[in-house]
Amino acid sequence: MDSQAQALAADPHLQQFIEVESQKQKFQQLVHGLTELCWHSLTELYWDKCMDKPGPRLDSRTETCFVNCVERFIDTSQFILNRLEQTQKSKLSSESLSD
Repeated sequence: MDSQAQALAADPHLQQFIEVESQKQKFQQLVHGLTELCWHSLTELYWDKCMDKPGPRLDSRTETCFVNCVERFIDTSQFILNRLEQTQKSKLSSESLSD
């Protein structure tokens, strides 16, 4: 075993730190993937719903429709982030209680 592997095996705090950072990275990848998927789906949905035909300018109805789309996307993203954060805090709390 090399010295880095020995240090990792010997230090439970370092192991926990690496595990938390790994979970953060997975969480960020999940949020990024969901954001990309949802944003593309929403924009396609709202593009079809909000805009009858492309033109050089947006009329007020089309602009309002797109603003609503973006606001719903932000609301939904914030809800998901809050829920995942609560889940993560709950998981960390239960892990610290079991130590």
